[in-house]
Amino acid sequence: MIREFLHTTGEMIMPERIRQVKPFLAMEILEKAQSKEAEGASIIHLEVGEPAGETPTVIKEAAAEALQKNDTAYTHSLGKPELREEITLYYKKTYGVEIKPDQVIVTSGSSPAMLLAFSALLERDDQLLMADPYYACYPNFVNYIGAEPVYVPAREEDAFVLRAEEVKKKLTGKVKGLMINSPANPTGAVLGDRELQELANLGPYIVSDEIYHGINYSDRDHSILEYTDKAIVINGFSKRNIMTGWRLGYLIAPSELVRNMQKLQQNLFICACAFIQAAGIAALRESPDVLEKRFSDYNERRLFLYEALKKIGIAPAKPPAGAFYMMANVKKYTGDSYAFALRILEEAGVAVTPGIDFGSCAEGYIRISYACSMENLKEGLGRLEKFFAGLDT
Repeated sequence: MIREFLHTTGEMIMPERIRQVKPFLAMEILEKAQSKEAEGASIIHLEVGEPAGETPTVIKEAAAEALQKNDTAYTHSLGKPELREEITLYYKKTYGVEIKPDQVIVTSGSSPAMLLAFSALLERDDQLLMADPYYACYPNFVNYIGAEPVYVPAREEDAFVLRAEEVKKKLTGKVKGLMINSPANPTGAVLGDRELQELANLGPYIVSDEIYHGINYSDRDHSILEYTDKAIVINGFSKRNIMTGWRLGYLIAPSELVRNMQKLQQNLFICACAFIQAAGIAALRESPDVLEKRFSDYNERRLFLYEALKKIGIAPAKPPAGAFYMMANVKKYTGDSYAFALRILEEAGVAVTPGIDFGSCAEGYIRISYACSMENLKEGLGRLEKFFAGLDT
């Protein structure tokens, strides 16, 4: 059991690995915002990475058709062979890399993929390097399995891009891997061809979260598999295909690691949902024209947001090159971004994520998501402009 109770005193005992798991503040803010909405308040949601719009019809129809055919049984623990084959074709077409279907494990979202990857790669007290700022859940997964996250600063003046020379300073015998995320949550940083090659040359396994691929405003996306076979890729459908609630993801791993991940999958999750895997096949076959239009809308909002934040005086040094987040620098107003985010929610009716959710290097920032509609973004920024104007008077 996760929790045990001392019957003699009533004191709850919690394992250290659970104590180290921190709340996900983006979700805390979302839940507080939803409570205020239930009371009748008008709230603009700029806190979570929830793509605007509906899951495309062709994807929903694929799931409905699978249900009509009673495709509701267990699948192979690695995932449907047809979906795994489609993933290999996608990586061949998009990145020019050759992978085998038995290197692919289909999961119920990318979060289970992280758990499988970290569990197979890390022993207790091993270290995993990652950029700071980082996606809030990464260190929680690492702490949960008894390993140690080690942070490498990524700086605003560098557009928060992780530098190989900074990573090299942290390499020790305890380091078993490096976590990268490009395009990145929360910063929107993109690792280009040169940066990825330099990181691959460092030697440790690289775990590459590629969930925001396709949302890149500066260059084509590069998979870590273009540079090294000593890598685990985590990917999925939530952002690219507007499928957050469908909970479908996958990982690609070296053959020597797959069997251990498969055994964990069999015990922890059994398999991903059968008819949702059918939807995943349709998602991978979405028209490039449809995807290009979807991502061009993000770019319009990105540029609009950056100009608005410059006007307010809280824009980052450089606009992000990917994803749909922007880190607004509010250091001149606060050293407690969580309290500040709560104040913005209360006084302006705008939900944003406090930077501290993403590491100590992100304190003094708030993350703004522009995955929403342009209408909501404009309304939210109007409210924020009035809020910050009040602070300056």
